[in-house]
Amino acid sequence: MSSAAASIKGLSVVGAGQMGIGIGLVAARVAKLNVQFIDSSAEQLTKGLAFLDKLLVKDVGRGRCTEEERSDIKARISTAGSVAAMADTADFVVEAVSENVDLKRRVLAQLSERLPETAVLATNTSSISITKLAAATRRPDRVIGMHFMNPVPVMRLVEVIPGLQSSAATLQTTLALAQRLGKTTTMAQDVPGFIANRLLMPYINEAFVALQEGIASREDIDTTMVLGANNPMGPLTLADFIGLDTCLAIMQVLHAELGDSKYRPAVLLQKHVDAGWLGVKSGKGVYDYPPKK
Repeated sequence: MSSAAASIKGLSVVGAGQMGIGIGLVAARVAKLNVQFIDSSAEQLTKGLAFLDKLLVKDVGRGRCTEEERSDIKARISTAGSVAAMADTADFVVEAVSENVDLKRRVLAQLSERLPETAVLATNTSSISITKLAAATRRPDRVIGMHFMNPVPVMRLVEVIPGLQSSAATLQTTLALAQRLGKTTTMAQDVPGFIANRLLMPYINEAFVALQEGIASREDIDTTMVLGANNPMGPLTLADFIGLDTCLAIMQVLHAELGDSKYRPAVLLQKHVDAGWLGVKSGKGVYDYPPKK
């Protein structure tokens, strides 16, 4: 283990949604770090921890970990209801709140006031400028992009995105932590969408355009891309798993920042979000997802 990786003793994750829980679980399980989840919603913390334990129970049942390991992982996890109440000793923090620039800037600013000067503040944004987010803090050199893929325990990639102000030490520590988490890293310039979403989201958006124009049914669009392009799932199914609100937010960033009409969000995508049809997490998106019994 490198000295940069070994220097990290504790990880905090702000946001106890699916992404935040996944990041914390990998940190506690693979890297064996003490992890604290911070979320202003007590309900979300409870829901997130229940989801984490459900994943562990499944892994015990499949022989991927033992009951003792499950207990050890859970013992490394704690929670806090706000940044002000969180432990002020974290070496590394991952912000994983909703894809909203004002919310992320506010959270990162609070973290920069709360934590030691040496702490790294990573944002899990999937499209927003790291440079812009870092400028809201009092130590922008310690801010960096660390874009995990969903679901975090399964997906092996992390995009690392230095902002204009990010120091070499911050980058080195971030790369070392990703390795300790068992992830492969790619590095992108601080441009809208980075690598993954600069390519993926226009593809998903175009699938919505094809659907709204009646080019094909949802099933035929997805089947064509699964069997014809050898993708593991079709673009509309993938959008439902990502969250249609997230897809829309990323397309809006791409359109606003790059100014090219090819990034304009599909009207049908906007309508789904307006209707509250957000995909798997809401029970309905392009497809229906009945509650599991």
